[in-house]
Amino acid sequence: MSSIKALAIRGAVWTFAAYGMSMMLRLGSNLILTRLLLPEAYGLINLVYVFITGLHLFSDVGIGPSIIQNKRGDDPAFLNTAWTIQVVRGVCLWVGSLLLAEPAAQFYNEPRLLLLLPVVGLNAIISGFNSTALFTLNREVAIGKLAIYELAGQITSMAVTIVCAYYNPTVWAMVTGGFASALVQMVWSHRLFPEQPNRFAWERDAVKSIFSFGKWIFVSTALYFFVSQSDRMILGKLISLEMLGIYGIAFTLADIPRQVILALSNKVIFPSFAKLADLPRETFRAKIIKSRRLMLVALAAGLSLLIGFGDRLVFILYKSNYHEAGWMVPIIALGIWHTSLYFTTFPALLALGNARYNPPGSLLAFMTIAIGLPVAFSQFKLVGAMFVIAFYDLPLYAVNMYGLWREGLICLGQDIVATVLFLLLLSSVVLVRYILGWGLPINQILIQ
Repeated sequence: MSSIKALAIRGAVWTFAAYGMSMMLRLGSNLILTRLLLPEAYGLINLVYVFITGLHLFSDVGIGPSIIQNKRGDDPAFLNTAWTIQVVRGVCLWVGSLLLAEPAAQFYNEPRLLLLLPVVGLNAIISGFNSTALFTLNREVAIGKLAIYELAGQITSMAVTIVCAYYNPTVWAMVTGGFASALVQMVWSHRLFPEQPNRFAWERDAVKSIFSFGKWIFVSTALYFFVSQSDRMILGKLISLEMLGIYGIAFTLADIPRQVILALSNKVIFPSFAKLADLPRETFRAKIIKSRRLMLVALAAGLSLLIGFGDRLVFILYKSNYHEAGWMVPIIALGIWHTSLYFTTFPALLALGNARYNPPGSLLAFMTIAIGLPVAFSQFKLVGAMFVIAFYDLPLYAVNMYGLWREGLICLGQDIVATVLFLLLLSSVVLVRYILGWGLPINQILIQ
């Protein structure tokens, strides 16, 4: 058990270090690119990735989680079968991007999507050939190698995008950067375990096992597409590409804490919980609560600062044509709290091989944003839309809590205590801000 704890601690340290480096690279890249590219380019690429992300999520059969969770996760026959499914899926994704191009272009009245979608979709074919070594490293909580691999891809994307944007300041600079990153990562992935190369294979038992475990993940991720991308899909029809690009900048900044928690959830919490899933439920629950304690305190502190001073960060870092993102950041960041609570407990259900609680939560969240966002926009314009975006996924958290209760792993008491701490810290930060004469975090709205 101590070895699992040591793996988890080492994995968490690597995840924080890697994400810190990744965040600095992303921020540096954003600061440079926002001086080379207009907000419209960001809006257009956001729209492209709504469809690309949708294709990925609508075809997710849980290959990675299957390898991590399954007892045959280190069997070459199982791995090669999983890799074959992944390659076929990558080709299907590109065909899907080709078929979606014309309807998307017509719906948004944006002819550039006709070429952008199929070209960006080529990345799916490249990524489909990624080695299963990536999932093996995740299974073994070998986060160090994964972190270096991911940073290499990010640096490649950043460097190529900046160079291309300097000479050709259009959306194609970002497309080229993404293509270069996918290519570098695909080649690199096969050098992680060169002694265990992937080969095409099709073992019936492995296929049955992957699809049996993945059926709920398929339903969950298909619904999660609507949950996670509906904001851009709907806003793309309600606001200009320029304002959509500004919203994208605001969301990227506000989403930083959730991305940290999500990285920990996927790379550390889930594989660690998978090794503890055979323990008695009360023992498992105690370990979940203990593992979350410091994480939630750190999240409460970091999120309070981001909400309190997010607008100031936008004013300092970005050019004036992006400053309207300032008032959006605190509102979006406020909704990251309950989302992060969800991401630190849902892996426990997944570790038990039980993902059936996620689809109903995702469906309720989608209905909330699908109905609430247009209504809020019609009544309160973009301000109302931001509040819906911040809190639409509360049903996902509620259904997850129900699933944990059914499985004897409920952590609601810890969540309530942590939420009280978060609200106290946030109140203190807002008070400090007010004393400094900066008003409230959403002061831009109030003075309009």
